[in-house]
Order: sequence, then structure tokens, then C-alpha cells
Amino acid sequence: MNKEEEEEEEVMETGKIVIEKVRGKSTVTKSFSKYPLKFIIPRKVGPSRVDAVWIYALAYGGGIISGDAISCKLEIGDGCTAVLTTQSSTKLRVLQVYKSLGSKCSEQYLEAEIGSDSMLVLIPDPVTCFSTARYFQKQVFRVRSDSNLVLVDWITSGRHESGEKWDFTLYKSTNNIFLEGEQPLFLDTVLLEQGSIVPLAERMQDYQVIAMVVLLGPMLRHIQGQVQEDVKRMMAEQLQGSPVRWDCQITSNTRDFAKKPSLIASCSAFGHKGGGIIVRIASLTTESVYQFLKHQLAGLEALLGVLPYS
Repeated sequence: MNKEEEEEEEVMETGKIVIEKVRGKSTVTKSFSKYPLKFIIPRKVGPSRVDAVWIYALAYGGGIISGDAISCKLEIGDGCTAVLTTQSSTKLRVLQVYKSLGSKCSEQYLEAEIGSDSMLVLIPDPVTCFSTARYFQKQVFRVRSDSNLVLVDWITSGRHESGEKWDFTLYKSTNNIFLEGEQPLFLDTVLLEQGSIVPLAERMQDYQVIAMVVLLGPMLRHIQGQVQEDVKRMMAEQLQGSPVRWDCQITSNTRDFAKKPSLIASCSAFGHKGGGIIVRIASLTTESVYQFLKHQLAGLEALLGVLPYS
């Protein structure tokens, strides 16, 4: 690719960040963003001994507007650690997707290249789609055999205070991981769409949040083992009639809480020799998922300097 083609490619991108080792430290060597995307990159997050770059992505206006198309590229150099998270302009701790105008769809694309002995931690707040919203996101990760990836991808049912529960028109999220170029390692798509016969809200059976967590790489083995044991124990206790609950705000005001577990999860391995695990979660509350993630990802604090979702 010549210089003109590189410049043309960058114009098409809404944001790009390059992280490389500089004097032994993970350092942002290139940062570019334009409307409707903005990056905030603090000089330091956590203790100085921890080598990790934190990147906060935010959308102007507090959310994604109908017709927005955000395209972002990350390049994580060898031996570097980076955290990409979101920062809302409100106190809702969600990424809002506003109502769709006609058939327009809000779109987000992320492509990340993770170098050898490097780690990318993607820990956003959940997506919350307004009534009639149409949203599509695709995230592609290209890894090496010793790359490390933490991926959290989740969505809430909508704006409960406005009476909206699974009231959006379309939500589609695709996450693909490729090893050493184009070798498929993990291909996953979640599609939630209003049906002509059974409403989406009815199909979700009162669960208000669904989430996926992917842990891949040798630096995360200890966390993978702990997560697998926790999920196995949690589901065993639920089958025995004493479900583990990850939040303390559940009340007896809603009958459904007495009928079904507040949070259910499954865990399975993927990749060569089970080098990665995927956890799928369904919950009656957003807060219980926050508490679950905070607990299960606590082992990352030593690597990132700050407890995720704290």
C-alpha cells in the first residue's frame, strides 16, 4: 500500500490508535479521531509500575445517532498492554443508540491487531438501544499464538424508565478472531430482531441483559481457570435450588425473581488446546452483570493497574 492509499484509508476511519514500546513502556505513538468519535487517553491510570495504556472512547451527544458509522482501528505492538473502554456523558453507564430514522442503521466497526506477547482488554459499558433503533457492530481481532485478549460484549433490554424493554428493531453484533492473519479462531454473531409472530420481549423471558466474555491467551490462564470453576459452581448451586446472586439489590417486589435465577451463565473452551474460553450470561438486572464482571475480572487488576468495572 503506497502513501496515498494509506492516507485515503485513514480518511475513511473515524479513529485510529497505534501503541508501541517506547523506552520499555507501552506508549501511544499515533492517535486520530473525528466526529462522532473522541478518544481520551490519560497519562497514567493506576500505579506507575503497571505498564498499561487506558483509552476511553466516547460519542458526542452521549450516544450513537441514527445513520452514524463509526470505524476504529487499533494496532497493539509487541509486548504492549492496552485497555479500551467507554465513557458516557451521562451517569447511566451505558452506550445509548438512539431511535432509527426510517430504515437507517447505526453502525460501529472495530479492527484490532494484537502483537506478540501483547494484551488488549475491551471492557465497554453495555449497549442500550432506544425504541425502533437499528444497530450493527462488527469487531475483528487479529492475534498471534501468544497474544492475549479480553473481550466483553453486552446489551441491555432498553430504557426501563421509559417503559422500553427489548423494543428496538434490530441489534446485530459480530465478533471474529483470526490467528496469524486469516485463520479463523472464533466466529460469533448475536442477532436480536423483532419477529412478526413472537415479540422479542416475550422471547427473552423477562431477562433484561445478555452478555458475552471472551478470555484468550497465555497471560490469562489463571483467570480462565477461576472463571470456569466459578461458573460451574454457580450453575450447580442453581440446579440444587440455591442460586448464587451477584447483586444485593434484588427485592421481593417482582415475582419473577422468585421463579428464576437472577443471573445464569455458561462457559466453554475454544481454540487450540482450549486456549480461550467464552462465557455467556443472561441476567434480570444490569447491576448483577456489573458485579459478575467485576468479580470475575478482578485478577486483571495486577496487569492493568485498576480493577475493571470498579
